[in-house]
Amino acid sequence: MSPDVASNTPRILIIGCGFGGLEAARALKNAPVQITLVDRTNHHLFQPLLYQVATAGLPAPSIAAPIRHLFRRQRNLLTLKASVEDVDPKAKEVVLEDGQRLGYDHLIVAAGATHSYFGHDDWAAHAPGLKSLDDAFEIRRRVLLAFEAAEREPDPLRRAAHLCFVIIGAGPTGVEMAGTLAEIARHTLPGEFRRIDPASARVLLVEGGPRVLQTMPESLSESARRQLKALGVEVKLGTRVLDIHAQGLRWADTQGEQELASHCVIWAAGVAAVPLGRRLAERCSAPTDRAGRVVVQPDLSLAGHPEIQVIGDLAAAQSPGPDGALRPVPGVSPAAKQMGRHAAANIRRTLAGRPALPFRYRDYGNLATIGRHSAVVDLGTPLGPWRFSGWAAWVFWLFAHIYFLIGFRNRLVVLLDWASAYWTFSRPARVVSERARQTAIGE
Repeated sequence: MSPDVASNTPRILIIGCGFGGLEAARALKNAPVQITLVDRTNHHLFQPLLYQVATAGLPAPSIAAPIRHLFRRQRNLLTLKASVEDVDPKAKEVVLEDGQRLGYDHLIVAAGATHSYFGHDDWAAHAPGLKSLDDAFEIRRRVLLAFEAAEREPDPLRRAAHLCFVIIGAGPTGVEMAGTLAEIARHTLPGEFRRIDPASARVLLVEGGPRVLQTMPESLSESARRQLKALGVEVKLGTRVLDIHAQGLRWADTQGEQELASHCVIWAAGVAAVPLGRRLAERCSAPTDRAGRVVVQPDLSLAGHPEIQVIGDLAAAQSPGPDGALRPVPGVSPAAKQMGRHAAANIRRTLAGRPALPFRYRDYGNLATIGRHSAVVDLGTPLGPWRFSGWAAWVFWLFAHIYFLIGFRNRLVVLLDWASAYWTFSRPARVVSERARQTAIGE
């Protein structure tokens, strides 16, 4: 706490500066409280466009903003770059990685999620997921070095393995990655190599369920599948991954078990709560769901601990739908933002001696881009759902993401980069460090 803050000022501790933590801190800007915001990184990340960094479409600074810069004018907030390892609810303290303890009167936990390999954590070394800038840099390195390795590989079978890209999981991230990789191979790289034809690369999207984008209506899922196919993506539905190793992967479908040689496999199939979530649940005797998310009360607090609220991807929350029935709150950025604002509002109510209110999620719809002139949009409106796909959906997706980016500079830079890429098919961020891992080129 700053030395000029009175000792009786309520202490608000926020863990994580994702969408939920950011909104909670902003909503408390003018409150008579002292906020401490703790995050493992020094930046807020606009995760919906993280795949663009992984596929060299955007440089990292375009979708990341320094946390200290974002809150430079918020005088009641202190930023600490640290990792929270444990929570002591009895003492109302959190424990940092170096053993330092931070006290709080109200705690908002917005630590987010990580990758889930469904009990096969050894697959992570061969199939990185996409949750952070480090993940994006590693995927970008593997993708670009795969083409480089193919250029110098004389054996046709080994060359084909380098030019085979597999994305596991057909949610929004998987669909966007697959479509973009197909565009890179067919539009960005042709003419730059002499021994290989980048357009001959295979891009496979593997999904265990019956359709892509399963959270969307079936009509939009089918439209997305057709658009992926038009881009050259091979979509394999009803396919269960059995093993992932350095030389490729093995799966089972209606034709039985099959082996595929590939040196670039990307994981987009599952997410799980960060370990802090399980520790918090243990300390507070709170239940968790199968993904490790903490089950919260209707007001987002923990049973028996009204001073602790869990929001965003770490929270297993429910909210009444249009028919009044309770439904799980999805792990998407609009939900995290709404939770962050609600948590802040409930703290204000508590400080004013009023009861906390239950959280109600407002579903404004979903959207996903597939490639150039290809996207699907499912919007909720007062007149009913508005669903469309193709070029109009792609334009809507572009402007929606530019609008929600943090900061005017980022919006302008992304708009200019996308305009340049549209006319030239270029990828401005195609640079990899020389510290490339050997696994990135299949060695």
